[in-house]
Amino acid sequence: MWKETQKKLTASFKFKDFAEAFAFMIEVAFHAEKQNHHPKWTNVYNQVSFELTTHDEGNLVTEKDRKLADTIDNLYQKYAVGSAE
Repeated sequence: MWKETQKKLTASFKFKDFAEAFAFMIEVAFHAEKQNHHPKWTNVYNQVSFELTTHDEGNLVTEKDRKLADTIDNLYQKYAVGSAE
């Protein structure tokens, strides 16, 4: 579930293993590139965490961030093993 805190949208997603988490990241990368919006993200084993903010709008949360968050949520649905954290 996405949270808006400190002028960022944040969320973490859990997968069954590293390979699945990495496959998800590859898919997100293609969509982020199409949207010309590149997230700050981290990956540790089976978890991928995001911080979304729009840099050219003064590091505020904008519709651009919400659109990418929705895309990420939609992509995650096919991987969902547990729940987003």
